[in-house]
Amino acid sequence: MIEINNFTDFAVDKKIFSAVAKKVLSGENRKTETLSLALVDKEEIKKLNKKFRKKNKPTDVLSFNLGGSFGSVHDGKYLGEIVICPEVVKENATSYGVPEKEEMLKAFVHGILHLCGYIHEKSKKDAEIMERQEREYLSKI
Repeated sequence: MIEINNFTDFAVDKKIFSAVAKKVLSGENRKTETLSLALVDKEEIKKLNKKFRKKNKPTDVLSFNLGGSFGSVHDGKYLGEIVICPEVVKENATSYGVPEKEEMLKAFVHGILHLCGYIHEKSKKDAEIMERQEREYLSKI
């Protein structure tokens, strides 16, 4: 289950995001868990990035893992929240030469994997493992 809160002008296709979340969560044996997706502007994601990661710049995606510690109105586990900035995703898509939709789904999968416990900032091995999982899920979309 996914809850989407869109605070931007980005057009959200809830079916696609739901299908991607279901595929990744199922692949990670997290079928019963719920997550939230918030779409925010550059200023908001910059504030969050500064507050929680001590990086004073906008980013494409942040994940806030709540580890199932909060009850869900859906009688499942609440895994956490993913915050994506469509403006930064669009900039990344342009610089990487990929479609915006593809980059948006990549950011979303990246965020879900963080909620599932994957990390990439501590070691090259961890980064390779997470990137491999991202590619695996994206190839199935």
